[in-house]
Amino acid sequence: MKLGIVGAGMIVKDFLTMTPLLPEIELKAITGTPHGIDDMEKLQKQYGIDRVYTDIDECLANEEIDTIYVAVPNHLHFAFAKKALEAGKNVICEKPFTLNLAELEELAELAQTKQLILLEAITNQYMMNYQKIKEAVPTLGEIKVIECNYSQYSSRYDAFKAGEVLPAFNPKFGGGALMDINIYNIHFVVGLLGAPSSVKYLANIEKDIDTSGILILNYPDTKVVCIGAKDSTATIRSTIQGTKGSVIVNGATNVLDNFDIESKAGIENFDFKQNSHRMYEEFKAFQRIIAEKDLKEAALRLQHSEEVLRVVEQALADAHIQLG
Repeated sequence: MKLGIVGAGMIVKDFLTMTPLLPEIELKAITGTPHGIDDMEKLQKQYGIDRVYTDIDECLANEEIDTIYVAVPNHLHFAFAKKALEAGKNVICEKPFTLNLAELEELAELAQTKQLILLEAITNQYMMNYQKIKEAVPTLGEIKVIECNYSQYSSRYDAFKAGEVLPAFNPKFGGGALMDINIYNIHFVVGLLGAPSSVKYLANIEKDIDTSGILILNYPDTKVVCIGAKDSTATIRSTIQGTKGSVIVNGATNVLDNFDIESKAGIENFDFKQNSHRMYEEFKAFQRIIAEKDLKEAALRLQHSEEVLRVVEQALADAHIQLG
């Protein structure tokens, strides 16, 4: 993978710390705004990035780049991903993929037309711990209840309360608890059970955005509660309850650090992760999919992302939240 990075924020800096572990990924460029040039040049020097751009079109014109990693604010995902696909580049886009399903469907159609790989960077779907949890689910009997709680008091919430509206709490930028952290819970559940039969979102709304909320996903035989909060804190944990046992995920659904399986025989702890960095397994998978031009796998991943975004749309509509 010959990668061009679009964005230079916290997620990119975190991603770059992991890249020495994946030498198959060649860092060809980083692109950002002119006021971030000094920061990008520091990253260039530290991680051996070939080029620094402040113009996305110049980056996309670089023929050495075959893949673009879109890691800009949520409301810009669609525009930059579309530009990259039109330029003939594969695209890896940070979550949430887009702000609505119609945008994602347009990107998917464009990628299919051009026979390009289009993937959402959503950590939990690629983690070995997640695969092992999926394997454990059938041993739990009938799955009755799933509860996911990702509640983390945001460092930006106090400023928001004081009147400073930062992107994380700005509906125009696709902010809010559902899009920022509860979406990991949605991916976790939809990856296990598929699309729900109905969606209900009970949101705490301040200044037209959800600072926290309880998402209820209804399945014929399973009831699911996904809690996401940026205005309060609780133990971050998820449970899958079946008639013969349960799985307890210790920590957030975007990290899946380890998990317990509880049965009549007792409780046993498991951890199968390949690396401590949460982004390692997804980018290792991305590298393979792109190197092998595995369009079938990419299509399956896109189908999952579309199902998740459909849940998101229903939740936002139910809570009367408008983004963008």
